[in-house]
Amino acid sequence: MEHTVPLDFVIPPVSTALKSALHTKINQKTKPLGALGQLETLALQIGLCHNSLTPCLTKPSILIFAGDHGVVAAGVSAYPQTVTAQMVANFLAGGAAISVFAKQHGLKLLIVDAGVNADLEPHPQLVNAKIGMGTQNFLTQPAMNSADCLQAIQTGANLVAQQYATGCNCIGFGEMGIGNTSSAALLMHTLTGLPLAQCVGRGTGLDDEQLAHKIAVLQQALEKNGGRGKLYKPQQTLSGFVGGRASPHPTALQALATFGGFEIAMMVGAYLQASEHGMIILVDGFIASSALLVASCLYPAVLDYCVFSHVSNEQGHQALLHHFNATALLNLNLRLGEGSGIALAYPLLQSAVLFLNEMASFAEAGVDSK
Repeated sequence: MEHTVPLDFVIPPVSTALKSALHTKINQKTKPLGALGQLETLALQIGLCHNSLTPCLTKPSILIFAGDHGVVAAGVSAYPQTVTAQMVANFLAGGAAISVFAKQHGLKLLIVDAGVNADLEPHPQLVNAKIGMGTQNFLTQPAMNSADCLQAIQTGANLVAQQYATGCNCIGFGEMGIGNTSSAALLMHTLTGLPLAQCVGRGTGLDDEQLAHKIAVLQQALEKNGGRGKLYKPQQTLSGFVGGRASPHPTALQALATFGGFEIAMMVGAYLQASEHGMIILVDGFIASSALLVASCLYPAVLDYCVFSHVSNEQGHQALLHHFNATALLNLNLRLGEGSGIALAYPLLQSAVLFLNEMASFAEAGVDSK
């Protein structure tokens, strides 16, 4: 593998110095103890992430990473690859679900061309960060080489750094890429050890016969690449990634290059950079969570900064949330992707911050606390 620049993020666990003070502030609000349920947990997390008793969400943003996948040629999706570029155009025209929801809630929306297999017309909301015209078909070769994989990770990180520089401290990541549930399923299987069949879902709406074919294709891809036990030995080091130094989790980088997508790799870098900056990170559905799985294998503390917006109806997402020991804010049977769950959940973060900052305490309201 090629020699490349090492990953070099610094992601400390969230400080708990204010935990007691935040608990006291929450408990003194004019309500019975725990009466605001999950909103109280959310307010505590936001306060800890921002290391503040009066946190504020500023310039919230969603980045949608789009990329194509070579494995689509094996018939793993109900839709043709051309739909990726067509949906990007729909995002930019304001016609997609995420476009509508982001506008509704005042969320900045940017679309990132990570590797769409088409030449896209310039647009104010479009970021041209194309690594290639889609990944390779991982039935015949790794989806990407190590250099392209690390370039994608670094590009995602750079894009988040740019948003942070504008004052953004709350961000979420969506995706668009026909075939990317196949990549997500293989990443999940490889990095959690859960049975492949438990990780593979219907994606764009496969029927039973198409789903069986998809599972067979992904099993073939595993066998082609040596299977989990052979290719992904924990003691393996990869000089192509990390510049000859031992990776925190070389398995995760190898799996990402072998089975991932450019948009997934960019999300990995985006998660890592956002957590390094102490930003609140809203996590979307299955594909976005598979990217977070890779990121958390590399730097486990990234999970401290993550708010899980919803549990997807896609097979495997509930198991991924269980793997993260996470509780999602919403369960709406969504399986759209695009960051749609992020936009829908964002008002709950606003409510958590508002009650923490503006709701009266018993003493302020002159209400007896007992």
